[in-house]
Formats: sequence, C-alpha cells, structure tokens
Amino acid sequence: MKARQFTAFLALSIAPLLAQAPPAAPAAQVHSSDIGFSYSIPSDWTVLDMAPSLPVVQAQATKNATSEEEKKGIACAQVALTARHGDPASVIVVVTLPSACFGQQMTEKDLPGIASGASEGLKKTFDIAAPVYASYSLGTHSMWIERATGTVKDHPEAKYTVETACSVLKKGVVCWMALAAGGDGLATFEQGAVTLDGEAPTPLVPADVFVKKPS
Repeated sequence: MKARQFTAFLALSIAPLLAQAPPAAPAAQVHSSDIGFSYSIPSDWTVLDMAPSLPVVQAQATKNATSEEEKKGIACAQVALTARHGDPASVIVVVTLPSACFGQQMTEKDLPGIASGASEGLKKTFDIAAPVYASYSLGTHSMWIERATGTVKDHPEAKYTVETACSVLKKGVVCWMALAAGGDGLATFEQGAVTLDGEAPTPLVPADVFVKKPS
C-alpha cells in the first residue's frame, strides 16, 4: 500500500480534537493494545472516545485514497488512544494497522513513508514547515520520527509542534502523533513509557534523538 495514506488517516483523526471541550479525566492512564504495545500518559490528560466520529474520519480518508489497497488500509486502521490536555490543547493520537486485518506485514523499509504521511494529511488544516527526521531503536524495534512546525491556516498565532513516531511490531504497525501546543505537551508525548512486544518499558522518544551527531 502507499503507506503515507495510513498516517494521513491519523492526521485527520487528530486535528478536530483541538477545539473540543474535555470531559472529566479518567484514573487509568496506561493504555494497551492487542497489537502488542502499551503507552502511558499522565493522569491529568483526558482520554477521548473516538468511536462515534471514526466512521466519518475513515470516509474522509477513503475519498483521498488512490487504490483499493489504500482503502483497505484505512478500513483496517484502529485508533488505540486519543488524549488531550491544556488550553490551548495539546493532543496525542495513537493509530494501529493490524497485519491480520490488512493481510500484509509492513517492514522497516516502510517506516519513512508511514511517518511522513502524517504531515501530508494535516496540510488541509495546517501550514507545515521545517520538518526534520530521525531514526532510532527501542530494544529490538526500529523507530522513525518526524518533527515539524504546524500553524493553523488563517490563524498564524496558533502554532504547534507536530511529531510522529512509528514502528513495526510483530502484529502490525503503530504510529504515535502529537500536536503539542507547548513544551510540556511535547515532553509528555516523548517521555511517555512505551513497551513494544513485551520488551522492557522505555520513553517513546530518546532525549537526544534530534541532536546532531558529530561527523
């Protein structure tokens, strides 16, 4: 499939949440998925139920699909977590693509296309600028990450850091995406403890991942 369409679906999931009023925050903040990972966020972040709006998001993403394979990927995509915090709000969304549904296992070589597709999906709502990319490892898993600046169209004062990290697990693909309104939101996203396929927990994004290494 054209993997960029998978994270374009992720981007469509995240943008409308910035304007929503949050309900009361739940107590449990460690979120697990059958695809083989868990991810932790602080207790003061509000977890939102995406189920009612998911069909609309999938229908919108399907309109932009250019092949039956892409449409199948969108239909198989699952929102594992949606959370927001603060005013202006920072938002985190985690989306998975189970191999059992899609019928095809993604590989490490697909990661750059998967993660970079998220910025493309946001461009209807945001002006995306200054993207930077990196790759790193968490245990035995390869990670690929993109960070960019997102400015809301027609509201240049509303700026966000857009960050997307993706990995291939034994049972499929998982991508985390943040629209961070400030440093606290970005730190929460990056420092959230993640386990991948039962390996030891570790922060999602190492602190030095975007630090330029000496040549």
